[in-house]
Amino acid sequence: MLIKTKQGGSDLILPSDITPRAVFETRREFIQKLAVGSIASASLLEMVQREAFAQTNSANKLAATSNPAYQALDKKTAYKDATTYNNFYEFGTDKADPAQTAASLKTRPWTLSIEGEVKKPLVLDLDALLKLAPIEERVYRLRCVEGWSMVIPWMGYSLSQLLKKVELTSNAKYVEFISLNDARQMPGLGSRVLQWPYTEGLRLDEAMHPLCLLTLGMYGEVLPNQNGAPVRITVPWKYGFKSAKSIVKIRLTKDQPRTSWNVANPSEYGFYSNVNPDVDHPRWSQGSERRIGEDGFFTRKRKTLMFNGYSEVASLYAGMDLKRYF
Repeated sequence: MLIKTKQGGSDLILPSDITPRAVFETRREFIQKLAVGSIASASLLEMVQREAFAQTNSANKLAATSNPAYQALDKKTAYKDATTYNNFYEFGTDKADPAQTAASLKTRPWTLSIEGEVKKPLVLDLDALLKLAPIEERVYRLRCVEGWSMVIPWMGYSLSQLLKKVELTSNAKYVEFISLNDARQMPGLGSRVLQWPYTEGLRLDEAMHPLCLLTLGMYGEVLPNQNGAPVRITVPWKYGFKSAKSIVKIRLTKDQPRTSWNVANPSEYGFYSNVNPDVDHPRWSQGSERRIGEDGFFTRKRKTLMFNGYSEVASLYAGMDLKRYF
């Protein structure tokens, strides 16, 4: 389905906002049991909360087929850690902020436009994106520039499958990603830490690499708001900030796009930002990383791998000085 819809301002009630019927209807039983003392209140409350969580999340399930070609063998990061420790400055600069404030984001209706150096520009709604190609589950390592990492089962399909639909012109050399810019939904937009909207970009051959994932879910569910719902990019061989979240526009360009962190501080955040243990950030080493969930006092940091371990992308940078083009 192709539609054009005005962004923001929706009063649509999401399934996650509605108390499950079964939980609502057991409230009387809950009160009665408390009154007669037939069951400990703490245990019963925990039971009801589990039931509510299970029924609410059932509406968020996303079917996918595991792709054996893209399965990092590392232990997966716990769902709780992956959804409560995030960089998403539109919802706050602290790692815990997005999980606490991103409930204000309305993910339906949502449209993604693909334009610029294309012969067939498109505007797709979320349902069209979900049906455009088979959804795969891929377990990717995520490495953030601050020195921490995770291992997450993402769900989506290669971005190239979407870009092929618009028939690129010969002038298309780069791909620009633009995130939602709506202060009514994103309290962090009041901050001046970055220029809004959040903008990222890739060289065309990077965007067309099969590893580059148009991401619609994680852990068997649609994307949580704090992780970039309803659609984001995941580029596993680059530092995490290159994977733009909550995107509303993809633009094919002739010239290298200006990207948010590169504009904010070009000496610290290069356009390429490939994971590279040999190129340190000006304020810290990139030679090792802390895997979230392995926070024991005696746990050693892991050695950071070139391209985050995705050596199949090395040919994209043959002959390039990666210390200059960092």
